[in-house]
Amino acid sequence: MKHPPRESWLERVPLIGGWLARKASGAPVVGVLRFAGVIGQLGLGRRGMTLDDLAEPIERAFKLKKLAAIAISVNSPGGSPVQSALIAGRVRTLADEHDLPVYAFCEDVAASGGYWLACAADHIYADAASVVGSIGVVSAGFGFTDLIAKAGVERRVHTAGESKAMLDPFRPEDPKDIKRLKAIQEDVHDQFKDWVRTRRGARLAAPEKELFDGTIWTGRKAAELGLVDGIGDMRGVMREKFGEKVRLRPIKAPRNWLQKRIGVSRAGAAAADVIAAIEERLLWNRFGL
Repeated sequence: MKHPPRESWLERVPLIGGWLARKASGAPVVGVLRFAGVIGQLGLGRRGMTLDDLAEPIERAFKLKKLAAIAISVNSPGGSPVQSALIAGRVRTLADEHDLPVYAFCEDVAASGGYWLACAADHIYADAASVVGSIGVVSAGFGFTDLIAKAGVERRVHTAGESKAMLDPFRPEDPKDIKRLKAIQEDVHDQFKDWVRTRRGARLAAPEKELFDGTIWTGRKAAELGLVDGIGDMRGVMREKFGEKVRLRPIKAPRNWLQKRIGVSRAGAAAADVIAAIEERLLWNRFGL
């Protein structure tokens, strides 16, 4: 069986020339960042989104040549409010320094901390069926008091500081602990609301009582409420804004050092990883995914 002759380098010149022409054409470039997964540290070998991991790709995105804008794809059920604020804050700092517009595109979910990240953008788009919102704060855990009692286990805790063992899952809930937790939640919730007010401003089209009670909406409803600016996908919107020749340049985040060096799987083998995997799954399950 004869194989077709290989292309000579001369035959490839037109292709190479076309590629070089496109590179030199002055076509606008959009740096693309992907913010996907749970936000915050999860466990051994399982790492959610943190500023430590994302700072370098964010910086690289803003250093691209002929840069016209930054586009962020968001697919996250939330997680750590601190990491949400740090990541979003870094995007805003660089956008202001470089005087560049930022666009966010909500995929399956941009809820809670995921929506916090989306609000780092000047303009937010979603699919009609995206899950958007959840502007609230939640804390969840388990109580094992009856279990250890049945097992004949005695819980012994000694502290210096009245609140040091607050919300210990092996002891009955203390109303004072719940009150303190509620105060912390309300403080974080206020910070979240302030961020959304600052970023969305007059575009919010519903009473704050409705918007900020933790409810989730479809992308279509979120557009009506002013939580997003419209329905659209990244490629389509970027071509509409910057022309058909716009070049999307994805910037990939590196794998974490533990996965690279010892090949730890995402499922993990440690007990801590199993718990982290369950917690991560529960976060996604809240949104039917």
